[in-house]
Amino acid sequence: MKKMTADVIVVAAGLSGLAAAISAAENGASVIAFEKGNTTGGAANMGMGPLGVGSRFQRRNMISITPGEAFRKHMNFTHWRVDSRLVRDIYFKSGDTIDWLEDMGVEFLAVSKVYPVPEVLRAYATSEETWHVVRPADGSTEFAPRMAAAMMKRMTEKAADVGVEIQLNSPVKKLIKEAGKIVGVIAENKEGEQIEARAKAVILATGGAGDNPEMIRQLTGYEWGKNLFSFRIPGMHGDGLRMAWEVGAAKTEVIMELMYVVPDNLNHFIVDGAFRQPCLWVNALGQRFMNEDGIANTTFAGNAISTQPKGYVYAIFDTALLKRYKKNGPDITSHVHPHDMYDHFEEAVQADLEQGYEHVFVANSIEELAQKMGITPEQLQETVSDYNQLCAKGFDELFEKDRKYLQPISKGKFYACRYFPGAYGTLGGVKINHNIEVLTESSEVIPGLYAVGLDSCAIYGDSYPFILPGNTMGFAINSGRIAGENAARYAAE
Repeated sequence: MKKMTADVIVVAAGLSGLAAAISAAENGASVIAFEKGNTTGGAANMGMGPLGVGSRFQRRNMISITPGEAFRKHMNFTHWRVDSRLVRDIYFKSGDTIDWLEDMGVEFLAVSKVYPVPEVLRAYATSEETWHVVRPADGSTEFAPRMAAAMMKRMTEKAADVGVEIQLNSPVKKLIKEAGKIVGVIAENKEGEQIEARAKAVILATGGAGDNPEMIRQLTGYEWGKNLFSFRIPGMHGDGLRMAWEVGAAKTEVIMELMYVVPDNLNHFIVDGAFRQPCLWVNALGQRFMNEDGIANTTFAGNAISTQPKGYVYAIFDTALLKRYKKNGPDITSHVHPHDMYDHFEEAVQADLEQGYEHVFVANSIEELAQKMGITPEQLQETVSDYNQLCAKGFDELFEKDRKYLQPISKGKFYACRYFPGAYGTLGGVKINHNIEVLTESSEVIPGLYAVGLDSCAIYGDSYPFILPGNTMGFAINSGRIAGENAARYAAE
């Protein structure tokens, strides 16, 4: 068995793990980071950027939201059912963390809100400008997935600069606990050789259980592939949760970072994006279930969809609306989907139909559309007729949908797609305090053990706060920094 030693060991080298490793090293600790994959960055390589409040970049862009305002908005959103001291420390750290990233060479393209909604109309729904979108390595200015990969590359370089030893293809199998303290890990390298690595502190940063359908079912009740189609980032098997629980860590509620998608959405990207509009949305019974202008908040929409009969819904528009989208662009702009998607919409739909994709529908009448969707034709026709009458009145008496989006569904062809709850991954599982130390069921600290990122992100209550965008990456990097600082101090003491 190979032997290794360090002051601090970090388990996994994604966003939270790299932040923890760099932070610990900057504070004088020797650091080894074990990563089960063949590269660093983890799920953050697919992201766009973290939350920050009070950063230099915001001030340069005349954005005035303060950490205190963000903290209060977050706590009100969660009805104060989460750890206020932890939330407070994350927000008050976040602006300095953006500056820290800039100092190591990370560039930001923009600081953005996700969508505009007047607060007087949508309590708790207004999105703030907290999302620091990373400038990609190719210099592109188009918002798109994977922009944060440039940040992860620079953080990996910074980790090497400050002396972090990164062991790739080396999954950690268990924690070593002696005399009530965590004193190291047992890992395995790519040759299959076991490694006993001793340290004064261990930081878990394994990214939750998003790639483990059975654990998702056990912890959340969702059945992957049936009523949930979440992203499955390879390797996110819940290793950190399991190892923490094995040594006595308390469990917190695990939720999904919920949104909505069409199944296999990355291979049906234009369809997935084109229907994300405030057109007519109905459930499996053919009935409206929400004000469609609210679908821009993907968390709220994902929650609504998850409560509907059969766990899915349909978005419907007609030829007239398609012509409008082609001419004027979408009513609600996506930061992710291509801006010219409607120019390719009919071609993409035809290709999906020819491939037998069962979640997109085209028909020449509402009756035919209902039959293809599996809805009673009379019910869908009644819903469409009632909706068109509201459009003619200019006021939605049912859900008070913004009148500028009240466009009738009357001119075939008619198009529809079926949306399910989706998610970016799991959130929470390991109980921590504001020092990011892992706690037992009796809230006692397990000495030498810290948990960061998705493994411990239980600060959202039952719903991701889309009102403060970039939040999950923000929690990951800031919990990592705080844990690294505290682990280095603990090791020195």
